[in-house]
Amino acid sequence: MNPDPEIRRLLDLMPASGRMLTRLVSKPENASAIAAPFPVPWKPYRPIYINFDLWQRLSRPERDLLLLQVVSWVCGVRWFKPDIYQGLTLAGLVGTASEVLQGDAVGIVTAGSLSAIAAWQVWRNNRQLQLQLEADETALRVAERRGYSKVDAATHLLSAIETAAAIEGRPSLSFIELVRSQNLRAIANLSPVGIPETLRQQR
Repeated sequence: MNPDPEIRRLLDLMPASGRMLTRLVSKPENASAIAAPFPVPWKPYRPIYINFDLWQRLSRPERDLLLLQVVSWVCGVRWFKPDIYQGLTLAGLVGTASEVLQGDAVGIVTAGSLSAIAAWQVWRNNRQLQLQLEADETALRVAERRGYSKVDAATHLLSAIETAAAIEGRPSLSFIELVRSQNLRAIANLSPVGIPETLRQQR
């Protein structure tokens, strides 16, 4: 597959926010068909890596939905929304800087530890299952605006998860992929059983 026309097609498929915030990058050495590293706040854009040798083995609708899901997840990670952990991270960084200026070794360790713990909590919250499920549902909404029905979009995303695992040589789906798949089966009317709300809200 020639990456250039496919990248242009995928850019047209993406929502405007995705085109502004992300960059699609050809990465032939990638073990996954598509992968995005966890976004960090100091980078101006969020890369999404595609191994086009593997990517071409997915059907076009599978590629569309997989791309929309990854873009939705990447754009859904928010480092700078006001909550207690962002506040603690900022306070820890300010405290660390202050202690460094004063030369207080104990203060440096304490403030630095506070900052690291709070930053880890931000990272953990943004990796949770709930965000993956929300990214799935955002991808389905965008796909509907691109001409897919919700049921078809859910069916294609479900198929994409399973096909990607197979072409990447993974023997089974991860726990998060299994939960997402069950949720998509319910949306696609392939199963009467969805996922419990308590599981959706786990961090």
